[in-house]
Amino acid sequence: MKRVIHFSKYFLPTAIFSAVLIVVGIAGYIIMGGFNLGVDFQAGLLQEVQFAPKALSLSYSGRGNATVAVDRSKIDITLSGAGVEALTHSFPYGTFRTIGELCQAMNAVEGLSALAPGTDGVSSLWLVQSARGDPQLGEEPYVLHYLNPGSAPVAIEDVRTALLPLGTVSVQVLGQPSERRFMIRMEDEVLESVGPGGDQSRQVLDSLEHNFGAGEVAVIRSDYVGSRFSKNLTDQAGLLMALTLLLILAYCSIRFKPQFAIGAVLAIVHDAFVMVAFIVWTRMEFNTTSIAAILTILGYSVNDTIVILDRIKETRAIHPEENFEAVLDRSLSETLSRTMITTFTTMLAVASLYIFTTGSMKDFALALLVGMVSGVYSTIFIASGFANFWDQQAGKREKKRLESGVPAKAPVKA
Repeated sequence: MKRVIHFSKYFLPTAIFSAVLIVVGIAGYIIMGGFNLGVDFQAGLLQEVQFAPKALSLSYSGRGNATVAVDRSKIDITLSGAGVEALTHSFPYGTFRTIGELCQAMNAVEGLSALAPGTDGVSSLWLVQSARGDPQLGEEPYVLHYLNPGSAPVAIEDVRTALLPLGTVSVQVLGQPSERRFMIRMEDEVLESVGPGGDQSRQVLDSLEHNFGAGEVAVIRSDYVGSRFSKNLTDQAGLLMALTLLLILAYCSIRFKPQFAIGAVLAIVHDAFVMVAFIVWTRMEFNTTSIAAILTILGYSVNDTIVILDRIKETRAIHPEENFEAVLDRSLSETLSRTMITTFTTMLAVASLYIFTTGSMKDFALALLVGMVSGVYSTIFIASGFANFWDQQAGKREKKRLESGVPAKAPVKA
């Protein structure tokens, strides 16, 4: 016979511990002034920049249209349009090892002009594409940058100092220091004071180039979220969370008795609060990726909970002579190895994401790791603990009925 672990002894202590966690999370939300909102939920400008010198500039004056596409191994120039046969000129870095060789080959294409002042000997593998400019080439030069892997890191304090004239600007390091990448965020209020229309993005770049040198900054990504969009997204995120909980409650109410349905919902609400507390106290950026992480954990947790509730239902039918507390202990003990193995193997994959990725994906993986631990804990101690509490209260009510001479109701099965 498999050894039965008496989980029921820890239902009350773990309930107190969970209550403390939730209170700490709510206190953190109040103390910290809410979430560290990402640009998804906060109107403003979001720019990802990389400090990389100018490598070469491309322009096109021939017939039709020319479009440039850059990846890790090559540059493709595609010619198309009226009077031009669709053709793609590919320039692999393995063949053209330096920027000078790349420019020489590109200049052989009719109408295409490639200039690389002072960077002829730079490795083509170091090229970095900027988001600024139109990849459809024309008379206005399209600029590519390069990053020497041996370049000294740029201090975040220097970036903040360069942006001081623009007011309150948030700066965050992305990736490894050697990558020299930063995320810059300006709220809507700051944008209004900086200037009208789409000038803010240009002013951020000008401020950085004023301090670090012209052509030394590549804009990797530039996004602007309006106030109406951010408000709609916030409202939809809250509605999505509420609908998720209602649908889970409805399913569990049909599949199980009310005490199990409410216990399952309490368990996933507990997981949501734990993740919120973690995000608040670590000041992790709260964005659509965070919402995805929370919803993923809710689904993962409720799946684990339903498996255990099914086992409780089966065990109660097999051992009707045992009290409910003993049934819980037996069921949780029998499913413990399955729960631990499934969670551990999933966490291995998520841990790989955390180790080998950066930015929002790294935050997503970290939130999942915390949520998985919370999901196992809540399934065992919160959902089952509430079901046990419900059963105890039902037993007390039936005892009172017996003492008052009213016949007791038949025990309710799971």
